Amino acid sequence: MYLATDIATDALVILKLPSIDLRHDPDYLKRFMMEEWVARRINSPHVLKPCTVTRKRNFLYVVMEYVEGQTLTQWMIDNPAPEIEVVRGIVEQIAAGLGAFHRMEMLHQDLRPHNIMIDKAGTVKIIDFGSTKVAGVVEAVPGEDGREMLGTLQYTAPEYMLGEGGTPRSDLFSLGVMTYQMLTGRLPYGASHATARTKSQFRKLKYVPAPDDNRAIPVWVDGAIRRAVQPDPYKRYEVLSEFLFDLRHPNAKYLDTASVPLLERNPLLFWQGLSFLLTVAVLVLLARLYGGP
Repeated sequence: MYLATDIATDALVILKLPSIDLRHDPDYLKRFMMEEWVARRINSPHVLKPCTVTRKRNFLYVVMEYVEGQTLTQWMIDNPAPEIEVVRGIVEQIAAGLGAFHRMEMLHQDLRPHNIMIDKAGTVKIIDFGSTKVAGVVEAVPGEDGREMLGTLQYTAPEYMLGEGGTPRSDLFSLGVMTYQMLTGRLPYGASHATARTKSQFRKLKYVPAPDDNRAIPVWVDGAIRRAVQPDPYKRYEVLSEFLFDLRHPNAKYLDTASVPLLERNPLLFWQGLSFLLTVAVLVLLARLYGGP
């Protein structure tokens, strides 16, 4: 990827060339060629736009608009403790871009901080479409069964790692993980999500609540994020708008934390309490056994 100047317009553009290491990989080349095709069919201020190429192409390349700013990855480094309202604004803009994909029956499939740009005006854009799946377009799906994992594991929905097909809820999972990371600086399941490969392993994942001693995150915001990143896609929100609404408006069922098992709310406290009770039980049994008649 290179920063270049269009000699016809004198505008700065991004020139993207195929990877030298993958130039003989037909699946990679299919995805590369699909990237511009996808970009030309999406019209959103929150999705990177392709540049019009009027001259004859003598080799394979893609020209995209240049966004002066920083990736969400760098933004999180520069803003380790952002206000919730700022995070909401970023999430809503990403969701607007995702919505443009979904309306065209496309799944992004590789939503992660490195693929999000924030320009100097604060506009957020999705910038990479190399993993996008287009409904009914076989060429957009690598391999014969279309089940190759293309995303970054920390943000990839479990159904992909189980070899199942994705849905808009899969992109929502990735958005939920990024929302959690922006607010906490952590991942909702730690490192265990990236190593899980079976349904049993995903069922055993323990969500780490976002609120802690250092961050005043409302429990109802945490409840919305928890639902968005559920390992089971059918337990997530059906549409992006529901998630966005719950990020701004307290949902009554997330205010009643007593209805959530302690094991899910605070796994560490649960196991500490269980260990204490077992220790007491053992001491009582020993006392009865050796305490005489």
